[in-house]
Amino acid sequence: LLNVLRYTGHHGVKHGCETGECGACTVLLDGRPVNACVYLAAQAEGHRLETIEAVGQHPKQGWKSTAGLHPIQAAFVESGAIQCGFCTPAMIMAAKELLDRNQDPSEAEVREVLSGVLCRCTGYLKPVQAVLRAAAVLRGEQVIPLEGQPEPIPVPPEWVPGEAGAAPAGAGAPGDPGVLARTAVMPRIQVAHDAAAWKRVGKPDPKVDAEKLVQGKPAFAADFEKRDLLVAKVLHSPL
Repeated sequence: LLNVLRYTGHHGVKHGCETGECGACTVLLDGRPVNACVYLAAQAEGHRLETIEAVGQHPKQGWKSTAGLHPIQAAFVESGAIQCGFCTPAMIMAAKELLDRNQDPSEAEVREVLSGVLCRCTGYLKPVQAVLRAAAVLRGEQVIPLEGQPEPIPVPPEWVPGEAGAAPAGAGAPGDPGVLARTAVMPRIQVAHDAAAWKRVGKPDPKVDAEKLVQGKPAFAADFEKRDLLVAKVLHSPL
């Protein structure tokens, strides 16, 4: 099933392990998440099959602009839940299955559905936040824009530079690693109180290719489109 989907241009279904372990090829079969790499295409005949290409609106494909993200896709972009983006389509499909049946999930439930998709980049924190944020949107709740801290982050008192005192003599004298660790001071930190007026520095900004990645568009070498590929061969004259 994985090979058929990718051959027909559904590049959002990623080719990972081929053994059903990584979850990168997650699709929804009759609304249930399955790993396409361990399913035969014939097994999907007569069933409703959903890939990331069916999520949101897709008036254009490839590298072209697209409007109309699903709330889950939009939340992944806004929350910064995307790094390399290889597993992102699978995470979104797993999250969609959860929110289709439960729009008020707990954090534990979100983590459970995402656990079937291995991710080495995000640590799952941001994807979990994104799914919970999308759930709130689907419930019709007002979500707070992610615009960063309205005020400068206060500096902890222990970070304020001070005078280094003399180390005690005897045991733990200068040179002892324990004393160095205890007496070392933080570098001087200057907090700008006009940070709220900044437009870029200190503000979260969407990943430049985030929208492309949440829609499963071609972004990796393995996504090279081979359909209708023209091949030219040159025959050199031996003379």
